[in-house]
Amino acid sequence: MLKTARILYVDDEPDIREIASMSLELDPQLDVRTCSCGQEALEAARAWQPDLILLDAMMPGMDGPQTLAALKEKADTSGISVVFITARTQTSEVEHFISLGAIGVIAKPFDPMSLAGVVQQYLQNVDA
Repeated sequence: MLKTARILYVDDEPDIREIASMSLELDPQLDVRTCSCGQEALEAARAWQPDLILLDAMMPGMDGPQTLAALKEKADTSGISVVFITARTQTSEVEHFISLGAIGVIAKPFDPMSLAGVVQQYLQNVDA
């Protein structure tokens, strides 16, 4: 039996959260939880210890880069891998997100049918 991976999806848009959650849950190996803001994500990450966080870059209040910085500051969340999920995917923007400590960037709008597969590829890199 393969290990179930915990995925925390963080986005301030309820419709996008629902679509992402449903598409990720098509993969029985993914256990998915969602948050609507950075502060909520920090609390969930501490309590639940996900294997991967999919983080919206642009959110009101604490945005994605600020959330990532806060995760990296705490010993109990600093090792959690983060992939930004954003419409900001120009090369310079992607390089900036990677320089902040993200392991990758998924472009919005994402394909709901392939999202779980993309996430599994990131998980394989995390485990490698």
